[in-house]
Amino acid sequence: MAKGKTTVYFCQNCGYESAKWMGQCPGCREWNTFVEELIDKKNVGKGKIPESETAKAVPLSQIEMTQDKRISTEIKELDRVLGGGIVQGSLVLVGGDPGIGKSTLLLQVCRNLAEQGTEVLYISGEESLQQIKIRAERIGTFRDSLSLLCETNLDVIQKVIDREKPKVVVIDSIQTMYNEAVASAPGSVSQVREATGILMQIAKGMGISIFIVGHVTKEGVVAGPRVLEHMVDTVLYFEGDRHAAYRILRGVKNRFGSTNEIGVFEMRQDGLTEVENPSEFMLSGKPQGASGSVVACSMEGTRPILLEVQALVCHSNFGIPRRTAAGTDFNRVNLLMAVLEKRLGLQLGNCDAYVNIAGGIRMNEPAIDLGLVLALVSSYKDKAIDEKTICFGEVGLSGEVRAVSMAEQRVLEAKKLGFEVCILPEVCREGLKDVKGIGLVGVRTVKDAMDYVMR
Repeated sequence: MAKGKTTVYFCQNCGYESAKWMGQCPGCREWNTFVEELIDKKNVGKGKIPESETAKAVPLSQIEMTQDKRISTEIKELDRVLGGGIVQGSLVLVGGDPGIGKSTLLLQVCRNLAEQGTEVLYISGEESLQQIKIRAERIGTFRDSLSLLCETNLDVIQKVIDREKPKVVVIDSIQTMYNEAVASAPGSVSQVREATGILMQIAKGMGISIFIVGHVTKEGVVAGPRVLEHMVDTVLYFEGDRHAAYRILRGVKNRFGSTNEIGVFEMRQDGLTEVENPSEFMLSGKPQGASGSVVACSMEGTRPILLEVQALVCHSNFGIPRRTAAGTDFNRVNLLMAVLEKRLGLQLGNCDAYVNIAGGIRMNEPAIDLGLVLALVSSYKDKAIDEKTICFGEVGLSGEVRAVSMAEQRVLEAKKLGFEVCILPEVCREGLKDVKGIGLVGVRTVKDAMDYVMR
């Protein structure tokens, strides 16, 4: 072993550091995640900090507020998730499955920024310049304010950024970057953490907005230590099946905006296209006159999204009934089925139950509880619910239908899409003003809701 270097073990999942190998990580409790890496101890500074360089505390009252300077990407769905645009000096991490469209989305962002005259630098460690050119020709024409660089050495990248001084930089991807001062291989815990730290210093020190592409593991989280997500300002995840047309961009962390917003895109031949009204495509193909189907309303940030809740209840041929949930929480479905069996007397203990949120989207908001309940009841009784009826509300263990937030926005969205009846909690109906063009049915319990739709 080289002089001045020592061997340590890092957990690839959470970044936990240990002097010896362990089977289970004490930090995240995962098994077989420790890898051996060499670190250089000779670069650790031991000198005394000069008096002129010591940090000074500033009283809170003396700090002046400045408005964040944002750059529009000309993609409304992305601007919404970012909180209104790209903040100057921010560090954004974009994660997602391979082939889902991360590089395509960022290349479209670079194209739009270049059209505005913004200097953009696209740095790729995975593709050659010719490969990027092929993908760019599918998207459209690019101006000369967009520069491309194929490099993985962070020292070279830092010199290029200092010389070019762009406004926006895209790093594709962080797992391919390496720092020569770190002895471990690219993509390891030490390299990813060191590379992100250097990029963060560049972003904050020079006021450059940097986008980082991160690979994800089979569990759907960004590969490498979780400290990577803590270091950046914003974490965006691209969700959806790579073989399906629609993609969902979700904000997991955002220091400059809400984390509840989502953006919906459609993958086409010429790149990603915005879906301005997700409710329409969520409800496209909804069957008419079929039991076990009902439309519910969920909120993602400030946007109401209408979605179809499907349920299939049938008699079980085995001693233990089968329960499946796609697009929603499996345990929540079991809880609601127990409420139906206890409060309404439905014999669901010997029935298989399959619940699905159509459209490939995942929703965990409690407001879709009433939709799940009515879909299960409709399938159990094999009686269809009127297709012009929509519902929302949280269901408690006593069978009560509880109030949810932003009821007026949900009702107005349902009215805009042509629904005629809205079943909602009685508390929300009392607080709403008269909304013309749609009937409001307030319910206090799940029995009231069942009696209305099954009448």
